[in-house]
Amino acid sequence: MRQIKEHDERKNEIIDTAQKLFSIKGYSLCSVNEILTEIGIAKGTFYHYFKSKEEVLDAIIARTTEIIIGRAEAAAKMKDISPLDKIMNIFLSIRIENEMDSGLLEEMHKPENALMHQKSLRAVVSELTPILVKVIEEGNEKGIFHAEFPKEYMQIFLASSLTLLDDGIFKIEPMQQQLMFQALITLLSKMLNLESRLLLEKAAPYWKN
Repeated sequence: MRQIKEHDERKNEIIDTAQKLFSIKGYSLCSVNEILTEIGIAKGTFYHYFKSKEEVLDAIIARTTEIIIGRAEAAAKMKDISPLDKIMNIFLSIRIENEMDSGLLEEMHKPENALMHQKSLRAVVSELTPILVKVIEEGNEKGIFHAEFPKEYMQIFLASSLTLLDDGIFKIEPMQQQLMFQALITLLSKMLNLESRLLLEKAAPYWKN
């Protein structure tokens, strides 16, 4: 049991240190040797846990994604609320910047660190889609939604919203961002075959804050 704990502690130490260095130096400019020096471990120890620097990056992203997915799953399992409310609770609670180190998030948006952003976006879309599909299928069964392609619609919507509302990618004024948010909610309404007013009214408090 002690060996398992020590294994996990060392692995987390590597992940934590790499995340700190990626935030300071940037992923592309940070070497495995710098991670080793910062921790004070041998190269063999590092490669016992990770095959490459990119695999460490995957672990950082997986840890962040796990927090977001846990929050989404909790919203999806809420009882005594409609599928429509579940959908809104999931979407409106997903803000990756709330979970990521600000320095790492800033680095992730730099052109030379595009791999970081790509992996993060792919992880969130891949993990969130099945959760949303279940809620949409529940809504379809109850006659609330009439979505023809739940999986494809959610992939399109997630990829679009996570990209277009990302300040690190598109620098837009607050008013334009509100309009973009409203446009995305209207698009979601069309995907679910709902009257757009229903979703817009539920989402309004979030874009007015």
